[in-house]
Amino acid sequence: MSWGTELWDQFDSLDKHTQWGIDFLERYAKFVKERIEIEQNYAKQLRNLVKKYCPKRSSKDEEPRFTSCIAFFNILNELNDYAGQREVVAEEMAHRVYGELMRYAHDLKTERKMHLQEGRKAQQYLDMCWKQMDNSKKKFERECREAEKAQQSYERLDNDTNATKADVEKAKQQLNLRTHMADENKNEYAAQLQNFNGEQHKHFYVVIPQIYKQLQEMDERRTIKLSECYRGFADSERKVIPIISKCLEGMILAAKSVDERRDSQMVVDSFKSGFEPPGDFPFEDYSQHIYRTISDGTISASKQESGKMDAKTTVGKAKGKLWLFGKKPKGPALEDFSHLPPEQRRKKLQQRIDELNRELQKESDQKDALNKMKDVYEKNPQMGDPGSLQPKLAETMNNIDRLRMEIHKNEAWLSEVEGKTGGRGDRRHSSDINHLVTQGRESPEGSYTDDANQEVRGPPQQHGHHSEFDDEFEDDDPLPAIGHCKAIYPFDGHNEGTLAMKEGEVLYIIEEDKGDGWTRARRQNGEEGYVPTSYIDVTLEKNSKGS
Repeated sequence: MSWGTELWDQFDSLDKHTQWGIDFLERYAKFVKERIEIEQNYAKQLRNLVKKYCPKRSSKDEEPRFTSCIAFFNILNELNDYAGQREVVAEEMAHRVYGELMRYAHDLKTERKMHLQEGRKAQQYLDMCWKQMDNSKKKFERECREAEKAQQSYERLDNDTNATKADVEKAKQQLNLRTHMADENKNEYAAQLQNFNGEQHKHFYVVIPQIYKQLQEMDERRTIKLSECYRGFADSERKVIPIISKCLEGMILAAKSVDERRDSQMVVDSFKSGFEPPGDFPFEDYSQHIYRTISDGTISASKQESGKMDAKTTVGKAKGKLWLFGKKPKGPALEDFSHLPPEQRRKKLQQRIDELNRELQKESDQKDALNKMKDVYEKNPQMGDPGSLQPKLAETMNNIDRLRMEIHKNEAWLSEVEGKTGGRGDRRHSSDINHLVTQGRESPEGSYTDDANQEVRGPPQQHGHHSEFDDEFEDDDPLPAIGHCKAIYPFDGHNEGTLAMKEGEVLYIIEEDKGDGWTRARRQNGEEGYVPTSYIDVTLEKNSKGS
């Protein structure tokens, strides 16, 4: 089946068909281009979505810790990779399909134009041959009519008796001339006809079939190219399917990694204060003022005992309230995190120590590198001046010393917190402890009360400043010891009401910490005062003897 033999007379139809084929090719190329734009926009929107919901890594405190958060961020990472694969699809389509189609369409237009020009030239040549043959035919026909007229004129004069011999001879010569010209035109017409028939046969059986065959091959190649582009269009997406499947599998694994038990434990670790629940409130008996006995001594003793109990109970009640379910008192963020609960303070200090150790390791590595470079410069002066490294080396040494001091200081605070949380037994932990510097050491100076807007600085002022309970229930009898303690650190009690102690000194506990960070203690010589709870190792004894 060939266009040259079957469609020998359909030049215009083939012209339209080949133009339609190129238009269809360009239409498909436009479709691929729009698909590429869709893929690119889709990938861009996915990346913007991932960027919008990814956490801002401004500080380490904001990094996700819960498994549900980590799973979500893993899903975002997989989605970002998925967006990358959509970009790969767009690039593959642009290079393998769209670019190839545009180049082929340009070549196809050039080839079609050339074949059609050859067909038109062949048709024009055939038309020219036909015109020559037709002109010779018309000329031969005209000469034949003129010869026929000349013969009729000669016969008429030859039969006319009145005609002269000269007229008859003239008519005869004219007849011979016309007959000769008719014979020449006849021969020319025959030659032109034979030539046209040959050219026409060549045109319809050789030239046109060859041109149409080339057009047919061109159109078939166009169809094959479309088929290859269809396949490449699908392959562009099929190639990324394994990677996309891995992205989806990663999302499923991220979903399976969610652990509700672990998240619950993280909630406990994040918000655990280290405090113990408040104890029972004592019964306050106000009826003892109504039912008095006759004995004045009994009344006096009851009054004094009641006064002591009420004073202690009221003060202890005021000091012992914690912010377990209420609003947490806000204080200034201190360097040693003493504004935080014990457990959270320990975690913060441990994190800071880890960070400082990493920085110290970096500085140490830099120092080693500088020393090696200095040795190289000393052995090979042409490579550099060893003295130029001295400022950087000195700066690195200063940084190392500073980091070591910071680590030592934070480790002291950490050991203080761990000692306090581990050695206080079943006592109630203090809610907040602030520090003041005393002879190069930092000691507690106060804590928050149950009022969020009021801070108690320093130890409870009982020497020289009497409360209303002290005015009414003051008693000279010493309080019984409820335990003993051992000083972990030395403390110089400069503030009024504090008790100085030396490291390793053993004291009696006469009043435990009520939540303000201070414990009332007494020496064996009877001297009493308040000492920081975080500076002592406390042991409570139910049956301890008084001094």
